[in-house]
Amino acid sequence: MTRNVVVLGAGTAGTMVANKLRRKLDDTWAITVVDRDDTHPYQPGFLFVPFGGPTDELVRSRHAFVHDGVDLVLEAVERVDAAAQEVVLLDGRLLPYDYLVIASGTSPRPDQTPGMLGPQWRQSIFDFYTLDGAKALAEALHGFRGGRLVVHITDMPIKCPVAPLEFTFLADAWLREHGLRSATDLVFVTPLDGAFTKPIAAEQLGSMLVDRGVTVEPDFLVEHIEDKTLVSYDGREVPFDLLVTIPLNMGADFVTRSGLGDDLGFVPVDKHTLQSIADPRIFAVGDASDIPTSKAGSVAHFSADILVDNLVELAAGRPMTNSFDGHANCFVESGDHKALLLDFNYETQPLTGMYPAPYVGPMSLLKESRANHLGKLAFRWVYWNVLLPGRPLPMASAMSMVGKHTPVPTS
Repeated sequence: MTRNVVVLGAGTAGTMVANKLRRKLDDTWAITVVDRDDTHPYQPGFLFVPFGGPTDELVRSRHAFVHDGVDLVLEAVERVDAAAQEVVLLDGRLLPYDYLVIASGTSPRPDQTPGMLGPQWRQSIFDFYTLDGAKALAEALHGFRGGRLVVHITDMPIKCPVAPLEFTFLADAWLREHGLRSATDLVFVTPLDGAFTKPIAAEQLGSMLVDRGVTVEPDFLVEHIEDKTLVSYDGREVPFDLLVTIPLNMGADFVTRSGLGDDLGFVPVDKHTLQSIADPRIFAVGDASDIPTSKAGSVAHFSADILVDNLVELAAGRPMTNSFDGHANCFVESGDHKALLLDFNYETQPLTGMYPAPYVGPMSLLKESRANHLGKLAFRWVYWNVLLPGRPLPMASAMSMVGKHTPVPTS
């Protein structure tokens, strides 16, 4: 008798999970992955497009990365009927499942902020979390001659939470290169009380903003946008000539329709097993879950291994023995062909050290270097050729403390 695993979402997390499951489950299991289209974007590449970065190799076919033996269905999901253990597609088809993996990611929703998605959208208000947005922003920067350039985060969580900082650092370098920095007031507006969620990294990244002459407007929760001005709930105003915003990020609408999501449409899960709080036959992975760590590709990668092993054990009637520690690492482009690298998990802040090999590197942690920048550029090849196909990488899912250095308290 055939049993079924259905994976909703053929992005980074969903593709990896489907491919890894195909290797671990025998032929009595059918694996189906569902997505609304056949377009797989390499989202880290969008960051460079506004500054003249290439747009080729950023989008490929989903079919190219789904293994033989995995059925790829191209259709939108209407809802999940957890009681019946069925996925209802928009065209009316029903996909029964024994286990369901929700890997539907998160999307920017400019419609959720009054005044954002209006006449100024893609005129003076831009995003770069979509390829179309990044291309439009490239055109806007090409015609920019100075003024008030504001980089703004609507609210957390967002996918790739360091990307707004990266954009700010790259904008500073680009403006200097084009002789426009002295004519530009560069402002970073964030709902956080600092540059990042982790104090040690926030101090480092915050000092880098100060060194570059960037004005930081913290604890700013936007209520609406009016007359080229951000207006917060507490009445503060930040005017702009050019606004680069990260809209509110939300999970897939079908998650909410299915009663499986929180207020933002993310799936509440056990942060260690990735199993749904509401239903033991449902898991969530990548940006679709509510786990308290970065919504980043590295988290999708590290957690996919844990989820797959847990699901295989559960399907065999055994207890789940694998635990995800929240491991994340993020490159932070800092301009001038340099970058930082952060490595952390649920319990441990980003610390100094070397990565991926302790003491050897070649990449340094929490420190600017050209090697880190080259590592970020090289990751595109790794993504297409190793990560998505589900091939193993020589690094553990769990974060290692070997070679890391904890700062000595100053008081």
